[in-house]
Amino acid sequence: MAGHAFRWVLHVDLDQFLAAVEILRRPELAGRPVIVGGRGDPTERAVVSTASYEARKFGVGSGMALRIAARKVPDAVFLPVDHDAYIEASEHVMEALRSLGMVVEVLGWDEAFIGTDAEDPEAVARRVQQAVLDATGLHSSVGVGDNKIRAKVATGFGKPAGVYRLTADNWFDVMGPRPPIDLWGIGSKISRRLAGLGINTVEQLAAADVGSLVSEFGPRMGTWYCDLSHGRGSVVVDDTPWVARGHSRETTYQQNLGTPAQVEAALRELVAQVHADTVAEDRPIVRITVKVRYAPFFTQSRSKKLGAPTRSLEEVTAAVLELASGLDQGREVRLLGVRAEMVMPGDGDARERTPVRGPV
Repeated sequence: MAGHAFRWVLHVDLDQFLAAVEILRRPELAGRPVIVGGRGDPTERAVVSTASYEARKFGVGSGMALRIAARKVPDAVFLPVDHDAYIEASEHVMEALRSLGMVVEVLGWDEAFIGTDAEDPEAVARRVQQAVLDATGLHSSVGVGDNKIRAKVATGFGKPAGVYRLTADNWFDVMGPRPPIDLWGIGSKISRRLAGLGINTVEQLAAADVGSLVSEFGPRMGTWYCDLSHGRGSVVVDDTPWVARGHSRETTYQQNLGTPAQVEAALRELVAQVHADTVAEDRPIVRITVKVRYAPFFTQSRSKKLGAPTRSLEEVTAAVLELASGLDQGREVRLLGVRAEMVMPGDGDARERTPVRGPV
């Protein structure tokens, strides 16, 4: 069906997705604090991918170091990330959504937009929740909005396993006094920059001079933050299959890499993995990015567009090593990552769509 405008947009978000999948496999863990991340060993360098609601009560969240999570919840159950299990569960969820005969736009493993023109969108939302639960045993929350932005934000108010509606009529009543970081697409860095401008609430952001926002953030993002504060967004839901722009691989090393030779060997291994991912899609590489996290925790990345699209491992490796030559050779490295962006299929006809959140 591809893109179509709808009266209502539903945002479906699986509750504590990775943890929920693990609890389905291990019912005895229900009600216990479960933390999924790395290899499931809190003594190793790794971060939390997802925590169950019981663990979140203690302040554990995605991206937190497992060691810190273990200190917050000593009796938590730590489990390793099982990508294959989550992909399989996600596929079943999306099949259940599509079985309802509506347009489904997949955003990632655990969330999707659905379009509907129904008179009672909450009834549709409850039908969606029941379909997912019946098919997979997983609970979901649904945000109902008159566009994608409001639907996405509404979901947070519906968790866990609830339904919530946000529209132009109640947007400022609900969101006006809240901090800008509660908006979809504004993180901690942008929130701090907004605070530097004296903007500490969504209502203040909506009242801000657009020119000053453009001066601070540029014409595209400044205008976008203004629209975001008003809850303006698209009403088009598109079921065109998502096509990845690129593939990434990264590794956190249990022992810091201390020499250029160790860094080079590690980068060659990562490049080979990323290259194999792109070969599987039969698309040449056009841009590469190298990410490095120095000890103790400073992260830097460098990117380069290749002179011409290539499928050659040797050419991509040379480009990555050239980028890496500009890194700080005197600092120990705790994480390395390589990303390869590819030519999009159909000579640009296929659309790039970035998922909102893909658990890792």
